[in-house]
Amino acid sequence: MAGTSEHTQNRLALVRRVELLDISEEVRQVTRMYIRRLVMPNDPTGDALHLAVASVHKIDVLLTWNCRHLANPNKFDHIRAVNSELGLPTPILTTPVNFLSGENDHG
Repeated sequence: MAGTSEHTQNRLALVRRVELLDISEEVRQVTRMYIRRLVMPNDPTGDALHLAVASVHKIDVLLTWNCRHLANPNKFDHIRAVNSELGLPTPILTTPVNFLSGENDHG
């Protein structure tokens, strides 16, 4: 079978234990606010949604390879300001490499 390996079952077992977070109406409203406030691009299923899910669900760290919109140090203050106005915490936004190396002190 294509795409299988001896580790496939182990990887699938890890994913089965991952909690799925709801995309509630609050998440959708926050997504729209990020787009209106020009925090994230105008794509309600992309970066704005990812950030809204993490913020509304009070996730401590959002790991991403997206350094253009999410793990972008030039955007941290804007994101933090909008989240503060909304009464939401701001997750640490960083790449997996920076997270593992400890370079994530901006959250």
